[in-house]
Amino acid sequence: MRHAFANIAFTPAVREVQARDGSRAQYARAFESGDGVRNAELGPDEAAFIHAQRSFYMATVSETGWPYVQHRGGSPGFLQVVDATTLSFTDLPGNRQFISVGNLAQDDRVALILVDYAHRHRLKLLGRLAVQESPGSGRTEREMRIHVEAFDWNCPKYIPVRFEAEDVQRALDERDQRIAALEAQLAEARSAR
Repeated sequence: MRHAFANIAFTPAVREVQARDGSRAQYARAFESGDGVRNAELGPDEAAFIHAQRSFYMATVSETGWPYVQHRGGSPGFLQVVDATTLSFTDLPGNRQFISVGNLAQDDRVALILVDYAHRHRLKLLGRLAVQESPGSGRTEREMRIHVEAFDWNCPKYIPVRFEAEDVQRALDERDQRIAALEAQLAEARSAR
């Protein structure tokens, strides 16, 4: 099966560099053979991964051709999987530069990177984003709906291991509780002598 991500990302220039580097044949076999297309629809693994994320990076391209990368964040689940080819999130008011929204008015293509640093997993998504304006409390909120064109799980190599502050605090609390329990057992054993 052909890989939807490679269909988009492996342009002639990319394939030429792969050929010079010696990886072209490997990618042609793994990503570009067969009749069907894979990695164009999100499955349960992708949906669970997306739902668990607290942030992602989104790239758009300006009408002058310059890329722009924006961080988006929120509580787990703020980026919603609507169905196998649709993601949605609310674009809350920020610094009001509107660079991403302005770029999307000219070119609806986006690239997203979602990283789980603790488990060293990375998901890349390519899609088309539609902006739907809706009046919010005092400022305009936008629903950002992404039609997923392709995705690819990326190699974990070079992803640094990082943890959420809440996870670290939970581990420290569990350690402290265990130490307190052991100290209590030790004190009890000493007093029983």
